[in-house]
Amino acid sequence: MRRPENEDDYDALVQAVDEILEITGDDGSHPLASLLDIISDWIEEWDRTHHPVPKPPGHEVLGYLMREHGLTQSDLPGVGAQSVVSEILSGKRQLNLRQVRWLAEFFKLPVDVFV
Repeated sequence: MRRPENEDDYDALVQAVDEILEITGDDGSHPLASLLDIISDWIEEWDRTHHPVPKPPGHEVLGYLMREHGLTQSDLPGVGAQSVVSEILSGKRQLNLRQVRWLAEFFKLPVDVFV
């Protein structure tokens, strides 16, 4: 086994992880667990470089957080009136710096999550 150098190597490593997991299950003390960790790190590194996940826009992050926390548009007075929040959620309006700072503080997240 070695680090992937192309997509075929990557696919083979993913298959190897699946096969090892069938053997080890959730047993972190299994003798193959350290091999699983190494291969998983290689796969993760390849994914970061070759299959990056695009960062979602701020309005999508806001919508997700609102659903997860069970919030309504009126629960976010620091963003603006309900109509403003609605426009942001629909992508018709961008979050401004003041709103981003308020949301970061409100959700206890870094500012760049909303930018």
